[in-house]
Amino acid sequence: MTVTETTAFSEQFDRILLSTADRFPDWVSELRQAAMQRFDRVGFPGSKWEDWRFTNISAIAKTSFSLGDCNASLPGVAESVDQAVLPDAACRLVFVNGLFAAELSRFDDLQSGFAVENLAADLAGPQPFVAGMFGRQANVEHSPFTALNTALFRDGAVIRVAEGVHVEPTIQLVFVSTAGSDPIAAAPRNFIQLGRESRLRLVETHVGVSGEVYLTNSVTEIELGEYARLEHHKLQSDSITAFHIASTFVSQADSSRYHNDYFAFGSALSRNEVQCYHVGERVETVLNGLYMISGNQLADCRTRIDHAMPNCTSHEMYKGVLDGHARGVFNGKIHVHPDAQKTDAKQSNQALLLSDDAVIDTKPELEIYADDVRCTHGATVGELDTQALFYLRSRGIPDPLARKILIFAFANDVVQGLSVDSLKHHLESVLLADHGLPSV
Repeated sequence: MTVTETTAFSEQFDRILLSTADRFPDWVSELRQAAMQRFDRVGFPGSKWEDWRFTNISAIAKTSFSLGDCNASLPGVAESVDQAVLPDAACRLVFVNGLFAAELSRFDDLQSGFAVENLAADLAGPQPFVAGMFGRQANVEHSPFTALNTALFRDGAVIRVAEGVHVEPTIQLVFVSTAGSDPIAAAPRNFIQLGRESRLRLVETHVGVSGEVYLTNSVTEIELGEYARLEHHKLQSDSITAFHIASTFVSQADSSRYHNDYFAFGSALSRNEVQCYHVGERVETVLNGLYMISGNQLADCRTRIDHAMPNCTSHEMYKGVLDGHARGVFNGKIHVHPDAQKTDAKQSNQALLLSDDAVIDTKPELEIYADDVRCTHGATVGELDTQALFYLRSRGIPDPLARKILIFAFANDVVQGLSVDSLKHHLESVLLADHGLPSV
């Protein structure tokens, strides 16, 4: 049964439409209206939707959300930003409740050929850059949440890297959410475009004030030119009582490389989706993920890679650590189109269950329409290795500590692939602290 509690969002839509109509181009209002009509028509996804049958979003549908303000003085905001900001991030954009916070951001002295601004500023300009990108990949037909984001977005990040430009420092986007008397909904919309032979390293961080209920519904559209290289690392550390829904769409031209790392620790319910489409040959896509959840948390990770051209490669590795009554969902699809000969695709999903009550639903998929390909996928679900535990205990290590060491080693395998040292050290410290191990 499809859930249709959409009234609260319809009311927020009317407010946004009125408040932005005189600042944004007419096509934005038209796009909003079409998106809201789509959302009103289909409602929230229910248990009969194949892509959502393991993820019950009724808690989101039944919560009456309002729009938050961008107020850096709100309790907990400054502390959340301080904890999220990486020391080697020379440029950062901070958003509070989905709105740009200039006083918390820093993006002066940018190198030539690299431009960054907030979406509201771009749309208010005479020739919005995003006019040619908006909705080209994130179609409102894709998902009710994509439609809802299109209807309710107020701001986001716009990043452009010109042809041949290598952006040396790490760039960070920080999204902070907090709630007032009512639960808050934020709908950031981000756009990233890299020109031919350009490079960028981006860290996307989501945090929130502890104990508060809010919804982040994020959509990101990325376009990579020929030979472009993008490292995109996302850290989701939202409040344990929050909801996090995110979709990232990536278009890759000839010989481009997209590397995405996703780390999920927070939220009562989270769903992160990455879709990559190969529009050129010799494309490389790397998708890694780590979700560590406990209690009654639910983490849903979804990937789709469309190999539409020849001689392309993709590699996926997702790992999950589940305790308590936590539930994990992994669905990874590799679609090899008829013209995509010489495709080399690998996919791996591993889940470690620390409790008899923890559950993982995993569905790796291969859909192949070409005959000269090399594609593999695998899913492994299990408990801690008893032989490894015995080995550690035989060396005098107590059983509780031995278990913590094995959990850390399992999870840290994903962290070690990071190229941003400060992020790697931060995640290692999180893993160690969560299991009572001494910091490195």
